[in-house]
Amino acid sequence: MAKNKFFSTAATPKLDDYKEHFAECLMMERKNGILQVRMHTNNGPLKWSPQVHHMLLEAWSVIGLDPENEVLILTSTDPYWIGEVDREAFAEWDAITDPDLRYNGLYRPTKSVENFIWGIDIPTISAINGPGNIHFNFALLCDITLCTPDFVIRDNHFEGGMVPGDSQAMLLQGLVGIKRASYMMMMTDEIDAKTAMDWGIINEILPKDKLLPRAWKIAEKLMKQPRPVRRLTHQLTTRPWKRLIMDDFQVHITSEMYSSALLRSAHNFKFLKERGSEEKKK
Repeated sequence: MAKNKFFSTAATPKLDDYKEHFAECLMMERKNGILQVRMHTNNGPLKWSPQVHHMLLEAWSVIGLDPENEVLILTSTDPYWIGEVDREAFAEWDAITDPDLRYNGLYRPTKSVENFIWGIDIPTISAINGPGNIHFNFALLCDITLCTPDFVIRDNHFEGGMVPGDSQAMLLQGLVGIKRASYMMMMTDEIDAKTAMDWGIINEILPKDKLLPRAWKIAEKLMKQPRPVRRLTHQLTTRPWKRLIMDDFQVHITSEMYSSALLRSAHNFKFLKERGSEEKKK
């Protein structure tokens, strides 16, 4: 974007600065205004933790504040979207009893979704690079969603004794309808990539080696349009999400947090099929 005396850049985030700040879980590279963000842990599949969750909500805000970002590509590190969870980190979090600190357990899931939708005003493309049923919400919130053939959608909250309120089930209600979403919430059934495309959850299924090249090709096509056209079209694509989040998200996430408080329950990963458990049996 051309510099202009009417726009102050005194506090504008600079990619060289914030990519280092988030390097622990996000690898960032930008070319001609297209920012690719790759989630990772030690340059391998992302290991989900409360710390990662909090860093993401900060990252979405910073990315949105940088005027040099024109299109966002969100992906993760092969061979999984999110490989597993950091059980020790969650056990440490569950042991915290100070309510001032515990509030972060509500703040994280709420603001990570809100910041992705309200904080990022540029077209977004997700490239889901493999299995991993944790927080596929960020991929679905993107304007355009691509995936590999081995991706499956599954929400294990209910089977694990938790209310599925962290937005994933809510987004499915918006995408596939009440009955299908209700069945998926309570039966924790999974749907494969082809069904996800048939139901309108994702846009394209591509071989792994063609996934990111396709995402970049789409991003380059979007960049051919004037900046106002790109950004205002993105406003239209996110308007249904904003309406759904405003109407329903606080009820969803508060229901999950309240049920955990009533049961005094910790995170239960007993039923979580990490890293594609079917693959590990082979």
